[in-house]
Amino acid sequence: MGTRICFSVFALVVAVFAGWIFRSMREVEPIVAGPGVIEQRMLSAIEPSLANGPGDTPVFELAGTPGGTMLILGGTHPQEIGGVMAAILMVENARVTQGRLIVVPQANRSGFTHTDPMEAYLHRYEIETPAGTRWFRVGMRLTNPAHQWPDPDVFVHQPSLEQMVGHETRNLNRNHPGLARGWLTARVSHALTALAKEAALVLDLHEAQPEYPVINMIVAHENAFETAATASAMLQARRIPIGLSASPKNLHGLSHREFGDHAKVQAILTESANPAMGRFRGRTGEALVVEGRDPNYVRAAALKRLFVGFDERGWPLRLRVARNLASIKEILDAYNDLNPQSPIVVEGIPDYNDVVARGLGAFLQPPPRS
Repeated sequence: MGTRICFSVFALVVAVFAGWIFRSMREVEPIVAGPGVIEQRMLSAIEPSLANGPGDTPVFELAGTPGGTMLILGGTHPQEIGGVMAAILMVENARVTQGRLIVVPQANRSGFTHTDPMEAYLHRYEIETPAGTRWFRVGMRLTNPAHQWPDPDVFVHQPSLEQMVGHETRNLNRNHPGLARGWLTARVSHALTALAKEAALVLDLHEAQPEYPVINMIVAHENAFETAATASAMLQARRIPIGLSASPKNLHGLSHREFGDHAKVQAILTESANPAMGRFRGRTGEALVVEGRDPNYVRAAALKRLFVGFDERGWPLRLRVARNLASIKEILDAYNDLNPQSPIVVEGIPDYNDVVARGLGAFLQPPPRS
């Protein structure tokens, strides 16, 4: 009898704790509209079928006098938090004096509601600001299966008919240009493609593991190659080494290919180095996620198994975000030099050296009052 009671109590405790975790994953982390934001709406304003559902996500607009339009996406893959945080800092700091900037910090909102199974990811991390603590989510690469299920055996991309493994049907960056009457991820993609059609320039912010060849890289559609090449050269001149790669024409579903082909825009994707995503990593705690330090990767670098340098300093989040912000600035400058008839002039982008020295908290707005 005593054993059964103990087991029942233990099971109840586990169930309550699991329920608390599940409920906390549904809590939406705050993004504070900065002084440059003129409008905030939901993605469902473009695709009504997303309204009040797990794919709906905030869209922020900053604008000045007439000019061109740029779209920035973060959170296409929610565990790639360097891109998410760069997009958030743009929302909370940037001001547009000419043209228009549209920012979607959490492109696949559903992916923020779960983490990678069996990978022991923490659910959230915190950043201290002068006015208090801000918290942010660590999500998963794919749409939550609770929101889109089952996966097919084979995912057939539309309209290319390229075949992929079934779970890629929940990968937002394999679904572009999307489907108006498709599954959840395809409808989110369809709405984002509609936003891309409003723009002249699109930047999708990503991260990858240090052992991945396409790392610290700008990947550009041929429509954007001159802009991207100019930006890469300027970053190299600033001693911020970020390479350049052409978007493969036969690899479908990715933003840098499909937005260029279907929205006819200058489409660019960036990749920064995130050791918390890699297969060589140790414990995936806050020290790794935020500080980017891992002795396993130091050893892997010594064995020449990585595509980036790695020492005891690691690849901290503040450095990755600073690199993303520097890339945004140089891409904008290159675009404006090449397209003087429709400039996009953005002020207030946090400076690379300031972000590295002062940390992210210095550039985050105070946490909202509950």
